[in-house]
Amino acid sequence: MPNTSTNPKTSPEAEVCYIINGMDCADCANKIDDLVNRTEGTSNGRVSFINQTLKLYLDEKLTSKAELEKKVRSLGYEISEKTDDENNAKPKESWYQSKQGKLVLFSAGLLITAIILSFILPNLSTWFYVAAILVGVFPLVRKAFASARLGNPFTIDMLVSISALGSIFIDAATEGAVVVFLFAVGELLEGIAAGKARAGIRALADLAPKTALLVKDNKVEEILAKDLKIDDIIEVQAGGRVAADGIIISGESALDDSAITGESVPVNKSINDRVYAGSINSDGLLRIKVTHDPKDNSIAKIIHLVEQAQESKAPTARFIDNFSRWYTPLIMLISLLVAIVPPLAFAQPWHIWLYKALALLLIGCPCALVLSVPAAITSAISAAAKRGILLKGGAVLENMNKLKTIAFDKTGTLTEGKPKVTDLISLDDNLNLLKLAASVEIGSSHPLAKAIVNKAQSENISLIKTSDSKTIRGKAVSALIENSLVAVGSPRYAAEISKIDDNTKAQIDVLESAGKTVVVVLKEQRVIGIIALQDQERSEAKNAIAKLKSLGIKSIMLTGDNAKTGQAIADKLGMNVKAELMPQEKLEFIKELKQAGNIAMIGDGINDAPALAQADIGISMGGGSDVALETADAALLQDSVDSVVELLQLSRATMRNIYQNIGFALGLKAIFLVTTLLGLTGLWPAIISDTGATALVTANALRLLNFKAK
Repeated sequence: MPNTSTNPKTSPEAEVCYIINGMDCADCANKIDDLVNRTEGTSNGRVSFINQTLKLYLDEKLTSKAELEKKVRSLGYEISEKTDDENNAKPKESWYQSKQGKLVLFSAGLLITAIILSFILPNLSTWFYVAAILVGVFPLVRKAFASARLGNPFTIDMLVSISALGSIFIDAATEGAVVVFLFAVGELLEGIAAGKARAGIRALADLAPKTALLVKDNKVEEILAKDLKIDDIIEVQAGGRVAADGIIISGESALDDSAITGESVPVNKSINDRVYAGSINSDGLLRIKVTHDPKDNSIAKIIHLVEQAQESKAPTARFIDNFSRWYTPLIMLISLLVAIVPPLAFAQPWHIWLYKALALLLIGCPCALVLSVPAAITSAISAAAKRGILLKGGAVLENMNKLKTIAFDKTGTLTEGKPKVTDLISLDDNLNLLKLAASVEIGSSHPLAKAIVNKAQSENISLIKTSDSKTIRGKAVSALIENSLVAVGSPRYAAEISKIDDNTKAQIDVLESAGKTVVVVLKEQRVIGIIALQDQERSEAKNAIAKLKSLGIKSIMLTGDNAKTGQAIADKLGMNVKAELMPQEKLEFIKELKQAGNIAMIGDGINDAPALAQADIGISMGGGSDVALETADAALLQDSVDSVVELLQLSRATMRNIYQNIGFALGLKAIFLVTTLLGLTGLWPAIISDTGATALVTANALRLLNFKAK
């Protein structure tokens, strides 16, 4: 199976990335991976047949690039080193223009000629059948012997080559020619299916415009988008595409983010809102400050994650690959016994049992079986990407199917993440409570801190200069203001360092019972006021939680808020809650939940990263922080809980598809195995057991590209 190890680099050389043209199926990828694993000086090899890439670390003191490339070419593939500026892959071509397409057409011509001659000149027709076999089997023989020479004799190519050439010697050239032709058609279908998935990635890469309108010294000039730098200002006119990820600094408009986030309706955005490269500006004129290098924009990240996911094998795929490694030699052994035991032990006719043995070799080809899992996983990953759901591997889809519980962070996940100040209660009339609190919170990135600062700015309050600012993680922020220590923190923190009178406690209780978050302002450890803030639940959250419940999934909300506020919001959404959790306590609670079955954690912030890593599946929502994205197994680009439901439904649809594919692959083989041994079917029906299953598996897997959530 392809080496998907994530171990750090073990060789003294930098990573090498190759484009391998002609690698269009899972079996091709396995051959390349076997070659890499058997080559001295290679490590951490990752093969993707969809991307046609091979990535590895190579110690050229042990094996040179030229030597490795020569070995790959001996297997019948074209190889070239990938550069930063180009893809190296061949330009898109029609199936009949490809090497495999031309082989199929030429073989078909020979086969049709032979069939016509069989009615006119029967003796001559036999030679055309033989020619059709030799033409079709030549590339297979070449690959088979190259694999055997490199240490892997038990390949699909070897099985088909022996069976096809053997048919000539037992006067079954007609069937042998049909066998080779159908096998070639099967390989062509695999290539077409891989090309469809590959086209989706190319289309995504083409979304970002090649040029951008750079604003410099109040002048606008057109430059190449790849030359943009962080903090550059660009202009996007109505109807144009955004050239880079950034933040709007001027203007407002509705942006169509559907290609990036899967959001079907244009989203209204204005100053300070985030925009993505590739989005379409519907109406207004926008000026945007670039926040990400063009090589690291949203589209580049999506492509990277999709490629990374395709390089990473799902557990079922790894099992199938391992199974096929001993299955193929076992089939060859059984075929040998079928060929020699009846004639030698029971004086049966040699030609009958040789014929059955050759048919068994064809039935034993594991093409469809090897393709059954990666074809479905690849289609599912592509379908997910179209909907703004990024997966870091097929294992995510398998694990989602086993979920028992989903834990949600509250702020920014189940709520909008944009709290607003609702109540200001000062306990000292001589102090401007909002002015003090905003002055302390000005440097914090916490949503509550931003809400307090925004409230002060909206009232044109001038903030006071502070010093010695400190953050007490999960509890409070403090700073010196005019030589007095002012802190803004949770009621629990305030109770730890000060005495809260009964009247203030009652006010806090009333606010928290209404679902509001309360912070306490202290001056020299004396409570001087309370501020209440409220964050609205996402409009779709309640319905999405109900859908998850109907799918048999338990939902629980994790929050650092007090128990009353947390319970009030949880009751509205119809879910359980665990409140007053510090980041470390979230981590410990996830560990507890895992003991009852597989669990997913969904969050959007830096403080969620440890819990995302601890869960069986970590899911970052709404783009999330860079740390959350790196830690998570999946990323939901839409700010919508509905995406969680979609991911779960896609996971279940994918696993059903995989089980169906395995059933097709093994079921057809079982049927033809019995009919062949009974003498009811021969060589060409035997190849249908594999080529037919391959076609069924491919068509079934491609259905996932059109997946729609219920």
